[in-house]
Amino acid sequence: MNITSKTTLNNGLTMPWLGLGVFQSEDGKEVINAIKVALNNGYRSIDTAAIYRNEKGVGTAIKESNVAREDIFLTSKVWNSEQGYDTTMAAFEESLEKLQTNYLDLYLIHWPKGEKSIDTWKALEELYNKGKIKAIGISNFLVHHLDDFLPHCKVIPAVNQVEFHPELVQPELLTYCKSKGIQLEAWSPIMKGKVNSVPLLQDLAAKYGKTPVQIVLRWDIQKGVVTIPKSVTDERIIANANIFDFELTPEDILKIDSLDKNKRIGPHPDTISF
Repeated sequence: MNITSKTTLNNGLTMPWLGLGVFQSEDGKEVINAIKVALNNGYRSIDTAAIYRNEKGVGTAIKESNVAREDIFLTSKVWNSEQGYDTTMAAFEESLEKLQTNYLDLYLIHWPKGEKSIDTWKALEELYNKGKIKAIGISNFLVHHLDDFLPHCKVIPAVNQVEFHPELVQPELLTYCKSKGIQLEAWSPIMKGKVNSVPLLQDLAAKYGKTPVQIVLRWDIQKGVVTIPKSVTDERIIANANIFDFELTPEDILKIDSLDKNKRIGPHPDTISF
């Protein structure tokens, strides 16, 4: 494997195992620089969302980069207040305009919102069938959300992006998504940097000659989970991609699994108030 390695989604589209997340990256100079550094160092997947309010900067960075648009896997998401058929259609067009592109590689429903998400999905399916989106998916959907949601889908979601890290492993969700052909993707994979202070991860970092962050990102990929660490620091963006020259043993993967506390950094999908 290397930084260009990809997983194949359930519709045949390929998606990089590693990408750059831009949550809380400030629009303008900060996000533009982060994306340019990432693209110059081999990244080919960028993950944003309407609610991040930096789609304009993302689009500018891609335009100004030396990487062709068709070589970049670009993801965005429809926000909760815009869910529903008509509002999703409008939100999608607004995202395209800000991102300065005429298609998305992946478009996600940002959070489960019951019946509204079913109407939202109808819009995503239509956009997908028209070729405006190469793959469609969801974010923050747990097993019970998927049980309610999937019977209404003509197109099975290609990706489910969820909070996933050593303290929130969610084995049942991972197994469920694999059984349905849905690729799991990790947000907050390094727990906002907290993985650096976990003794087990420090020990494994010493064993492999890596950092705790690199250990966890490699763990993601070996678990079959796409990962999108966020950083705006040049050195960290580059270091986060240096995970393809080693492999964790099955025993060490199980050790990291054992750190699971079912502990979230972000909100629980069942108790969101937004």
